Amino acid sequence: MRRVRSCVTAAALGVCLVSFGAGCSGSGEGYRIGSLHDTSVRTIAVPMFENLTYANGLEARLTEAIITEIHHKTPWRVVPTAQAQTTLEGTITDSSLRTLSTERGYVEQNAYVITVDFSWSDNARGEAKVVRHGFRGVGSFVPAQGVGEPIEIGEREAIAELARDIVAELASDW
Repeated sequence: MRRVRSCVTAAALGVCLVSFGAGCSGSGEGYRIGSLHDTSVRTIAVPMFENLTYANGLEARLTEAIITEIHHKTPWRVVPTAQAQTTLEGTITDSSLRTLSTERGYVEQNAYVITVDFSWSDNARGEAKVVRHGFRGVGSFVPAQGVGEPIEIGEREAIAELARDIVAELASDW
């Protein structure tokens, strides 16, 4: 009996993990399979994030990554602000390098860190649904001799992580 219960649990978990853009949500009403994002929202505007750093073009790459993530992971359509039910706005407040490891005085691994503040607002009510400050994405790269990865690898990873995490923050409460 215990083995059957384990198989059923594993199968249910497998269905949740395989469902693209979906997941299991343990709400007060039991479990559900489906989108974790608010299905009453149909449209979202994502204006270009503001960039307070010296990292040229970072705002365009981050905004594009977020829009791509919204298309892939949510039921929402990205539209111009005038036509949207909700708006996701943000500001890149910092981009920096951090040393992760050194060997004999030489940097072996660095982290590229991007910090943002963002808010997701309901346009009809004019109220914020989600507000986050100091939200970070980190991407590592190896500039060490022999490997010599460019800083853009760390930047790309940090942007991808931020896009995933920001869109995940827009999920329904569960």
